[in-house]
Amino acid sequence: MLALLIKTFLVQAFSIPSDSMQNTLQQGDRVLVDKLTPWFGSQPNRGEVVVFHDPDNWLAGEPTANPNALQTALSWIGLMPSAEEKDLIKRVIGVGGDTIECKGTGPLKVNGRALIEPYVYPGNTPCSVDDQGGQFKVTVPPGKIWVMGDHRQNSLDSRYHQQDKDQGFVPVGNVVGRAIVIAWPPTRWDTLPVPDTFDQGLSVTAPGALGLTGAMPLVLWRRRRLAARLTVGNARVSGSGTAG
Repeated sequence: MLALLIKTFLVQAFSIPSDSMQNTLQQGDRVLVDKLTPWFGSQPNRGEVVVFHDPDNWLAGEPTANPNALQTALSWIGLMPSAEEKDLIKRVIGVGGDTIECKGTGPLKVNGRALIEPYVYPGNTPCSVDDQGGQFKVTVPPGKIWVMGDHRQNSLDSRYHQQDKDQGFVPVGNVVGRAIVIAWPPTRWDTLPVPDTFDQGLSVTAPGALGLTGAMPLVLWRRRRLAARLTVGNARVSGSGTAG
């Protein structure tokens, strides 16, 4: 029962198997993933590092993990995933409704705004100049996210799975949780906050809302003009009545 509660509601440790998230995460790091938040309706947000189930055989050909006794025990109580689980870890770049674009070497843009990405692996460019998916412009459907690795030139992420059934997007339902801290080794202990560049107001404003905002001053002006006319008109009627 305790194992079920831990595995379902609390946190789980994941081992980083590749270099795709360098230098934020190194191969062999163990991160703690918050699995509690999604149960309260929270959705993945831009900039978060998330663990998600393989959406469409992204891990094809990857070797199966061979856990040791300790890892097997931690898996049994729910503190680590089982060796059979196929999970990946990437950074959320866009959520439903976002338009994401890469031209040339970058910068990467979300809804027309350029991201400043100090977390990108040194020597990498934000965008990859190749015809396999590195150059793109996509709009994220509702209920999906677009993910990319911080080691841009060494990450087979959403960019390189645009031909699969989800067109490179990851269903929100596949997200296990958000990685919140590097827990092991002790020399690597650190938190995983959302980078500041994702706080620059990236959300799309609906065209209708923009139109309404633009129309409000005109509507108020016209109402004031009409009110003024009615006031003047009423005054004249009243005056003529008194004079008569």
